[in-house]
Amino acid sequence: MILVELALLLRRTRVWLCWLLLCALPALVAVVVSATGILPPPGQGPAFLSAVATNGQIFPAFALALVLPILLPITVAVVAGDTVAGEAAAGTLRYLLIRPVGRLRLLVAKLVSVAFFVVTAVTLVVLTSYAVGIAVFGTGTTTATGGLTLPPVDAGPGSVASLSGTVIEPVDLATRTGLTVAYLALCMLTLGALGIFFSTLTDSPLAAALAVLAVVVTSASLQALDASAAFVDFLPTAHWLAWIDLYRDPVLYDAARTGAWVQAGWVAVAVGAAWANLATKDVAS
Repeated sequence: MILVELALLLRRTRVWLCWLLLCALPALVAVVVSATGILPPPGQGPAFLSAVATNGQIFPAFALALVLPILLPITVAVVAGDTVAGEAAAGTLRYLLIRPVGRLRLLVAKLVSVAFFVVTAVTLVVLTSYAVGIAVFGTGTTTATGGLTLPPVDAGPGSVASLSGTVIEPVDLATRTGLTVAYLALCMLTLGALGIFFSTLTDSPLAAALAVLAVVVTSASLQALDASAAFVDFLPTAHWLAWIDLYRDPVLYDAARTGAWVQAGWVAVAVGAAWANLATKDVAS
């Protein structure tokens, strides 16, 4: 069942289009920055952008910060919202529900396919942006990252500076980037699980995707309110930027660890709700 869902995912043109758009946006920004030579001064502009001109190895971090707020959630919402609702709209859901594979197994297969999309999306952004960053900006020595002014560091070729101003060697940078990929994939899996849940409530993939985006917008809006201080740490978007602490030295794991537990909780709740609804779904509907 899982292999069937993965094969179905890979046959969908919109999936490949989503991956293409995610990779194309950072590449476009790199070309524009390289062509114009205009960068924001340290302390201004998007995270990590002020550092990429001196070291392309840090460009994947900027690329992730670029796609995270809007484009990445949209693509996850589109794919996840189609998992069950798309089957219902096509009239194939009733046949899936009466097959002797079990509804829980079907739901797990859907979740695995969404997880595969999410992990692949984040990984492709990192790999393509790394290649573009190296090709466009080279591998110099970075003295400022994350839009912050840092003290000069004595780094060798290929090294970058952490947000704390110390040197990060290429192997260490790759490890931190891998942890970032895993963390952001978990954050987006929360949206994927919510998308699956909303997808069990409707036969409209668009409605399910919009519901996921409504959750994102609502969560982000509540973060800005002082009145939500009592529960802000439990909002799904509250810890999305915790991965930036992975580029400090020493690495600050507390925020990312808290964020991972919050995201895992949201995934568990969303998957449980999706299973409860799918388990009682009328096969004739």
